[in-house]
Amino acid sequence: MIGGMAVSANAKSCPCFGLFLESKCSLKMKKNQVGMRKHKNSKKIRKTIVNELGGQYEEVFNDVKLELRNCFTAKAVRTVLYQLYEMNPPQYIWLHNFIAENDPADGKRFLRILAKEYQDLAERVMITRLHLYGKWIKQCDHGEIYKEISDENLELMRERLLETIVWPAADEKTTD
Repeated sequence: MIGGMAVSANAKSCPCFGLFLESKCSLKMKKNQVGMRKHKNSKKIRKTIVNELGGQYEEVFNDVKLELRNCFTAKAVRTVLYQLYEMNPPQYIWLHNFIAENDPADGKRFLRILAKEYQDLAERVMITRLHLYGKWIKQCDHGEIYKEISDENLELMRERLLETIVWPAADEKTTD
């Protein structure tokens, strides 16, 4: 089924993939359990189509944009850290310890906390990530990325196909 998933009313597990979705699914399971009590005598299994798991073509890709921003933040932090290692060892040590306690992968939160504790470093990281993004956008070839994804998909499908094929020559050698 495209764009949805069938879930039986008496399912014990939830096919959700995120905390937000899990809570929605938990609510649906509770509703289904109440429905099951009402229909205990019925042996039919009711199926519900869950169309909230994402992956629709109409999606706006905000999650991808957030992930890109977070990647550029982390890369900018590494760049600034490397620069500080060479030019300002005390700031390097401070930022290194700060990174140990705060994850740069959550870019906005990381920068918000960094700005409260060390405004100059936060501004330096923000400027660096914008500069890195500008360099990346000039070098980014969307057609090449599309081709790489397509080629990788083909390679993975080929590998999977080869894993599932039982070759006749292999059977003959094992029976001898």
